Amino acid sequence: MAIDIKTLNHNQLDDLIQKAETRKHELAKEKSVKLREKLTALAKAEGFTIEDLFSLKGAKRGAKRAPAKPKYRNPADHTQTWSGRGKRPRWFHAALTAGKKEKDLLI
Repeated sequence: MAIDIKTLNHNQLDDLIQKAETRKHELAKEKSVKLREKLTALAKAEGFTIEDLFSLKGAKRGAKRAPAKPKYRNPADHTQTWSGRGKRPRWFHAALTAGKKEKDLLI
């Protein structure tokens, strides 16, 4: 069943491309399902589940880390702190410009 694409007009070509893309996705999904079934069977034969083999212990997707502890403190205003991560705060930059050293600002 060969299709002569030279005889197709623009709309027919678009329709053919759409059908080919849809079929391509269907084949990929079928292959994925078959592979998942094979892996599940192999894991079961060895006495495991897929979750046993591929779970991330202690780590959840999308979980955020706790904020970092402050490492530096503004000598002029002790309520202002910085963890040393991310962009330097203005007070930190101003203190360095004024002649202070990073070690002078450590908590």
